[in-house]
Amino acid sequence: MRLSVGATDYSAELSISDEILKRVVEGYRRIRSTLRFLMANTADFDAARDAVPIAELLEIDRLALAKAAAMGDAAAGDYARYEFHLVVQRLQTYCSEDLGGFYLDVLKDRLYTTAAGSHPRRSAQTALALIRDALLKLMAPILSFTAEEAWHTLSPDDPTIFVHTWEKMIPEVPDGAALLAKWERILAVRTVVQKELEAVRQAGAIGSSLQAEVGIVADVDNYSALASLGNDLRFVLITSAATVRRGDALAIAVTSSSHPKCERCWHWRADVGSDPAHRRLCGRCVANLFGAGEARRCAVAAIPEPGHGHARPPATRSGPEAR
Repeated sequence: MRLSVGATDYSAELSISDEILKRVVEGYRRIRSTLRFLMANTADFDAARDAVPIAELLEIDRLALAKAAAMGDAAAGDYARYEFHLVVQRLQTYCSEDLGGFYLDVLKDRLYTTAAGSHPRRSAQTALALIRDALLKLMAPILSFTAEEAWHTLSPDDPTIFVHTWEKMIPEVPDGAALLAKWERILAVRTVVQKELEAVRQAGAIGSSLQAEVGIVADVDNYSALASLGNDLRFVLITSAATVRRGDALAIAVTSSSHPKCERCWHWRADVGSDPAHRRLCGRCVANLFGAGEARRCAVAAIPEPGHGHARPPATRSGPEAR
């Protein structure tokens, strides 16, 4: 009911019905589901011990913090003007698009398959913990009971979330403005690639996007942004391979990979079985499990949704999200 009231523009006529409340429930579930993911995947993270300095975070993690900071500043301004319905809209859009539609989608592989204390995983958890706490503080005035219960789970000795403020929720990202501009181009191309992948999938040429290899032709500005990702471009696109070359206009070519599929990360790679002791694993999974771990530059790999017969390392859950 608090969310329903908060989502209502009180400058206009107020309405309520079962249908309206059903839509509110759907919005609440999106926010709560996002919160569950953030809490579950930071359950083994101690900021005092594990936090990575902002300057040492992977580029995509710094981008996520820059986006979170922008959203937080805008929501705080909405609160100052008593425009609570805009706060609700921002929270729902942020959880469904910025987080669920992109960042968390490409983050799962790094969280689930790299070593627990590795730099790539701790980088991700540093960003997630900051976003988690900021999200709880921003939603507290409207989703008070959910925010309070989650806060007590995270900080049992802290009396209440309502003694905290919105000041400096997200540390400043020095290259934040440049990252936002650069990734606006990358995400625009990613949207086009996703549509092409879906068309090829509907045609039956591939199953999941990880079965695909993508070739991109891009104009000079988009080429510069995409090429800067290097081999990490494939992770952002959620494909097993991706290349980019310069051309006059954007063009996308999608083909099905001819390589075998790694049973652990589900990527289709030429080096699956290259280690005689682990015939069903690719080289990066062998390195993550038994070696020094794979190198990550600026992005993260992604894996499909559950339900395809693949056992993932379970995330540790506690508190309300475990029930």
